[in-house]
Amino acid sequence: MTAPPNVLVIGAGIIGLTTAVTLAEAGHHVLVRTAEPPQNTTSAVAGALWGPWMVEPRDRVLPWASQTLDVLRDLAAEPDTGVRLATVREVARADHPSPDWVHLLTDRKPCAPHELPAGYSFGHSYRAPLVDMPAHLDYLLTRLRAAGVELESGRIASLADAAEQARLVVNCAGMGARSLTGDDQLRPVQGHHLVVSNPGLTDVLEADTGSSPDLIAIYPHGDHVVLGGTAYEDAWDRTSDAAVAEAIFTRCLHLEPRLRGAEFLAHSVGLRPTRPSIRIEPERLPGGSTVIHNYGHGGAGVSVAWGCAATVAFLAAASNR
Repeated sequence: MTAPPNVLVIGAGIIGLTTAVTLAEAGHHVLVRTAEPPQNTTSAVAGALWGPWMVEPRDRVLPWASQTLDVLRDLAAEPDTGVRLATVREVARADHPSPDWVHLLTDRKPCAPHELPAGYSFGHSYRAPLVDMPAHLDYLLTRLRAAGVELESGRIASLADAAEQARLVVNCAGMGARSLTGDDQLRPVQGHHLVVSNPGLTDVLEADTGSSPDLIAIYPHGDHVVLGGTAYEDAWDRTSDAAVAEAIFTRCLHLEPRLRGAEFLAHSVGLRPTRPSIRIEPERLPGGSTVIHNYGHGGAGVSVAWGCAATVAFLAAASNR
């Protein structure tokens, strides 16, 4: 008979799969339990450009983001990972302070006037990892299978139920962590993305929209382009909306006229699991089991996933001492 797992990871988005890979390759016998297949998670519909925007606490986020940046740069050199290093232009109509993570990008520089779209006066360019999320999730699944990890479908009713399956539980449930933990600080930020055919774009283009929840972002991935998007707080609905889709396309078309005539391929909606700060900490459960929480990454999951997974692996090792 197969030995029972010593670690149960809840969730199969970017945080759950990355954490499971890290733990399994460190020698743990891991089982992943997921309410949704990886390709149905919020992670699957992400843009997904490295950049740890609007996530706390900064003293922990920056080291996590730096470690993740290193891993993604390495993966960009490997085939079939879904990761590539893309040229990025961030543009704005008015100048504003640079984010605190710019020191991690040694090639970031101001855009020349001819690099700016019409109506934009400021901008910076740099190279950063861009992740084709469906392809990347498949890559992580391949690594998990190679490490002997199984995925089981099914919703976990409670952490107590999870503890019956393994001595160590890792809670990477995204928005599902709200019901598992009773954490009412965890709230959804709804994101709509369009997927259209690629008319020949290679560079990422993002425009600053200030405090507006209506975003403008263009992420080319080979034969398709992901267009973003929205950031609607406390919106739980994952149903596509034709009016929202049309507005996203119109905003992106104004920024990049070459999108005119692009074929509509998909409209996806995800819920970014957002809280005042990422929660990574152990908690002792009744009966002696331990849960390590790893949730609340908002829209920065891709940007901090490997760093957070390393912290979980450290906590897992400490729990066995």
